[in-house]
Amino acid sequence: MLAYTIYSEAGGVGKTTLAASLATAHADHGRDVLAIDLDPQQGSLTYLLGVDAPRNDGDADNIARHLIDRPLGPFADIVQETDYGFDLVPNHDMLENLPSLLSKADEMAEDLGEYFAPNERLFEVLVDAGVMEDYDTIVVDPPATAGPQLYNAIHATRSLVVPVEPTGKGMQSVEGLEDVVINLQDSLDIDIGVMAVIPNGIGSTSDQQKYLERIRDLGFDAPVAIADRSSLFEGCWDTQLPAAHYVQEVRSAYDYEEETLAQLDELATHIEEVA
Repeated sequence: MLAYTIYSEAGGVGKTTLAASLATAHADHGRDVLAIDLDPQQGSLTYLLGVDAPRNDGDADNIARHLIDRPLGPFADIVQETDYGFDLVPNHDMLENLPSLLSKADEMAEDLGEYFAPNERLFEVLVDAGVMEDYDTIVVDPPATAGPQLYNAIHATRSLVVPVEPTGKGMQSVEGLEDVVINLQDSLDIDIGVMAVIPNGIGSTSDQQKYLERIRDLGFDAPVAIADRSSLFEGCWDTQLPAAHYVQEVRSAYDYEEETLAQLDELATHIEEVA
């Protein structure tokens, strides 16, 4: 089982674009992939993939209901097929209130003498639903902000793929990544691995090798550095398509974009090999 969380301490580093690209690449490699969108924001994986989910319908079953142990039906019923060879658990507006909902569910369980661990709920839901048997790859895209959405993603997957901004600020966050992982391990009482750190959005005047070497010197695996491909990735968001499908269905890729697509596929292969 390959399972990981796309983790970032800050937004705007291509976290969700990377999640869509990697899920697509894993599926293209013949893997059975389930992507899970735990980010309630509009600019989420569900939106990028163009999946029509009832995110505003309070009466619809959704992942938040399953996390608080109040599902309206089987877990399989909230899973949707995408057009890209993998399945998706879409987001829902109820995820915005997940911290308070989990707190209430925890209080109720305590009153009833039942076990309820708010940060372990996604793992328990996936196990109970047999997801580990039905899929060989799980990619979770939580919000960047700390909270139960992020903690559940990390507890369920135990592994991180970390896109970073190729700037001094971004590199500073990488230097603090080991402490972040240690704190998460202590808080969640689990072991956590960093599968890859990816400088994403490197400008033409910057030295890709410089960032890779700096990250590797810190002891992290950095298989690729992705250049600034604003046109490609903005086009993906405008058309709600993963990058590989955007250049197949909307316009041809430029040579330098083909190189980036090859890097994304290389990254997916690397993650599969180190898992």
